[in-house]
Amino acid sequence: MHAADTSLSVEQAADVAREAADFVLLKRDLDVIRRGIEEGRRTFANTLKYILTTTSANLGNMLSMAVVSLFLPFLPLLAGQILLNNFLSDIPAIGMADDNVDPELVGRPRRWDIRFIGRFMVQFGLLSSVFDFLTFGALLGLFAAAAELFRTGWFFESLLTELAIALVVRTRRPIFKSRPGTLLLLSSLSLIILTFAIPYIPIAHVLGFVPLPPGILATMVVITSLYILAAEMAKARFFRKEAQ
Repeated sequence: MHAADTSLSVEQAADVAREAADFVLLKRDLDVIRRGIEEGRRTFANTLKYILTTTSANLGNMLSMAVVSLFLPFLPLLAGQILLNNFLSDIPAIGMADDNVDPELVGRPRRWDIRFIGRFMVQFGLLSSVFDFLTFGALLGLFAAAAELFRTGWFFESLLTELAIALVVRTRRPIFKSRPGTLLLLSSLSLIILTFAIPYIPIAHVLGFVPLPPGILATMVVITSLYILAAEMAKARFFRKEAQ
């Protein structure tokens, strides 16, 4: 038992056997070990989802903010708007703790791979920034948006894309071929509805937001849709390359 990687015993075993064991089973049933392994792998998979989503989104936001600040005569987002964006986009992360996990992610043991996380963060962070820059171009070039309108438009697009990427990254399958957990799905859908409502609520001006004209609203929705499509394509390519 001392030579084994993991040793098991039962409660009815001799004292010396129980003392030498890593685990003592209260019942003669190995199924509890199987369930424990599956739950551990499920927890690992959901933790990794959160890390991949958060690191890539944060990198993209920081890069976009740093670059666009060099060219604007005003702040791209106010401090309160940044805090609100971070708070709202983090709410679905609570649902990730209890998210459904695809069977292929719990079929074998997995290990932490910092290089894998780094590669994912860079690729999807840069992809996020590309669509942020597309948003900036649309707001400034097509609509000549003033400061308040620019901030509202970017806040709207940024929050939508962060909510969407959580649903994309949570599975290695195509987004519609893997069912998210109930809490994650409901929180994401609720926040998407809230995102559409924020520019029009009575206290929006307190937060520095203004109503979005239909043209800008439609453009932001199109950019978000293109981002989801691009993220799906990038995800398929990324995991296909990782599997080689």
